[in-house]
Amino acid sequence: MTETAARVRELNLYRRYFDLVAAGEKSTEVRVKYPHLADLAAGDVIRFRIKGTDETCDVRVRQVTEYADFEALLDGEGPANVNPTSTREEQLANIRAIYPPEKEALGALAIKIELLAP
Repeated sequence: MTETAARVRELNLYRRYFDLVAAGEKSTEVRVKYPHLADLAAGDVIRFRIKGTDETCDVRVRQVTEYADFEALLDGEGPANVNPTSTREEQLANIRAIYPPEKEALGALAIKIELLAP
């Protein structure tokens, strides 16, 4: 029996979110449904990188769920899974500061992740 190597995607992440992922405190990553993420699936590996640094953190994708917008995503996934340090309202404002309305209109992805050992 042969095993297929997991696909590895590299994605940038802001320091505050990177630290939560690296500590195992963030279990759901939020992304816009860009075409390059359309085939992201359970079992894939994401290597998060802080842009401009060599700092990385690997996670395995457990599940990907699509939502119409960020509000539906936060309601469906639970704000504490996305960012345990911020309220739902703060998270919504922060996410929308990163992704303007035309990006949100593409759809939102909730990516359930589990931290992999370094």
